[in-house]
This record gives sequence, C-alpha cells and structure tokens, in this order.
Amino acid sequence: MKKTICAFFLTFLGMGLHAQGGLKVGIQAGLPFDDFNDEVSVMVGLDVGYMWTLGEVIDLGVTTSFIHGFPETFHTDIVLTDLPNVQFIPVAGAVRIWTSNSFSLGIEAGQAFGISEGNEDGLYLRPLIGYLMGPNTEVNFSYTSIKLTDKSWTTVNFGILHTFKL
Repeated sequence: MKKTICAFFLTFLGMGLHAQGGLKVGIQAGLPFDDFNDEVSVMVGLDVGYMWTLGEVIDLGVTTSFIHGFPETFHTDIVLTDLPNVQFIPVAGAVRIWTSNSFSLGIEAGQAFGISEGNEDGLYLRPLIGYLMGPNTEVNFSYTSIKLTDKSWTTVNFGILHTFKL
C-alpha cells in the first residue's frame, strides 16, 4: 500500500503541473439550505487571499471573505419583512492541490466572525473545486459551512477568482 501511495504521489509531482500563487480576489454567490433556508434567500461574497506555491502541485495561503445573506421576503404566502441580514467575515488558512494544469481541489478552514446583529462566531470550512479558464482566471464551485452554537450556516456556491501575480 505504501508503494502505491508513493508511486501515485511521484506521478503527480512529475506531471509538469503549474500552481497559481499570488494575490487572489474574487466574488461568489450561493444558495443556503438547512438551518438558514427559511431566513435567507441568496448569499453573495467577496473573497481576498494570498497563496504561495509550494512546488508545482500545492499552494498554501491565507484568505478572508465578506459573506452577506439577503433575508427571505416570502415564505408560504406570508410576507416576512422583519428578518435581518446575515453577515460573516471568515479568516482562514487555505490549501490547493492542482490535479492537472486546469483543475484544483482545495479547502479553507478557520474562524468565521458574525458581524450582523444577533449573529455569532463559528468554525468555518469551505471545500472547493476550481477550473482555470485562462492564465489567471478561475471559476469554482464550493460548499460553505459555518458551525454556530445551535445551528449551521451552509451554502452551495459558484465563484469567479482572479490571481494577480506579484
């Protein structure tokens, strides 16, 4: 088993992959489900981070975001106008593994700070799959989870990210 894992790892190292280090700025939009499904209709976010390349396959970095959930206005024929916005600022470490020249798998993990009134902090986790559309532009699909004390913020997202090489 160890030989198989080692051979698999060395195969990826020798494929001539290129990582995407630098300043990353992007936007994301998503749909909530589970605990916030009745309170929030859609969410948007702004992502900023910096990634360092650790070879040709792995990037390591830090990231932060601003997540804004818009309140639901209609729910089973009853107009709800008193629901608040839901806002978080996650601060996280990030890892990306480039499986080819165009595809990456990644995860961000850290702490999300609730900044809207009545919102609390929680553990932040965001796995993602990225596709490089050009030398510096990527589209990605992700799942965001913020574990709060008595409920969880969960969304499925689509994002666009641009890398500025510094």
